[in-house]
Amino acid sequence: MNLQDYKDVYVFAEQRDGVIQNVALELLGKARELADANNEKVVAILLGKNIKAQAQTLIAAGADKVLVVDHDLLATYLTEPYTQAITQIIKEQKPSILLIGATTIGRDLGPRVSARNVTGLTADATKLEISDDEAHEFRMTRPAFGGNLMATILCKQHRPQMSTVRPGVMQKLTPDPSRKGEIVDYTVQFDEQKISRVKIVKTVKEEKVVTDISQAKVLVSGGRGVGTKDGFSKLEALAKELKGEVSSSRAMVDAGVMDQSRQVGQTGKTVRPNLYLACGISGAIQHLAGMEESDLIIAINKDKFAPIFSVADLGIVGDLHKIVPMLTERLKSMQK
Repeated sequence: MNLQDYKDVYVFAEQRDGVIQNVALELLGKARELADANNEKVVAILLGKNIKAQAQTLIAAGADKVLVVDHDLLATYLTEPYTQAITQIIKEQKPSILLIGATTIGRDLGPRVSARNVTGLTADATKLEISDDEAHEFRMTRPAFGGNLMATILCKQHRPQMSTVRPGVMQKLTPDPSRKGEIVDYTVQFDEQKISRVKIVKTVKEEKVVTDISQAKVLVSGGRGVGTKDGFSKLEALAKELKGEVSSSRAMVDAGVMDQSRQVGQTGKTVRPNLYLACGISGAIQHLAGMEESDLIIAINKDKFAPIFSVADLGIVGDLHKIVPMLTERLKSMQK
């Protein structure tokens, strides 16, 4: 393998039912930064059926080129046809870096693509950068050993250098509809004999509306100190006044008090709200990894030595069960 033959930053642009997912736009924003550091291009891979119209969205988000593979076999996500398509693109186009969103689709697709191309994969990276020395190495950083330290991973001998990134970790660029880019209709030769082994019989969509806390501007989050569903009702009242959403630490999800879709942290969701109000959350490193990039962090905890105060912009030492209702009433009185 001649590493000099590999160049440019590629992004798998995940779409569902023809809608580009936010994580793809976030990765394009980071890819733009990485590519500029090496004077390379950003290339988006768009797979699906009748999805070419979405290519301009990717260019507006930072892509220089979009490779559109439009095929009946790609109408609904299946591991094998998507893996075959991306593998052929890798072998023919030779990307230096490939970024994939750590969604349910990405976490299924990424390992298969990396194995088939005999390269490494850094899962759930929280930081991606090009070193500022002469080597210009691609450095992928992720939590390791249960989140107790951060490991920076290099892939020196194999290409592409692959990483998955959870939604909300990176920031997308402000869309520029005037950006110009190249849209390529890319043809892939599928091995349909392998694809025929698995077929989608029926797609059942969940009817329950799940709140996406990663898109919330204000989050009132509760930890073990909140204790019960009654305790969270106080947080919900405060969130209502702040026009925000309620989220929680893993402890409350494990206890069955909160739904997993509202979990913040290394094993939950990464959030970046304008305001993150942490109530009764001690601040384990696994939780901090999911919310420390919030614009304003306010912590309420009885323990003045709680680690959450190390990242908080404002800390209140006291009983959240007394303080939260007081804040709620004060906000109500201010709106009268």
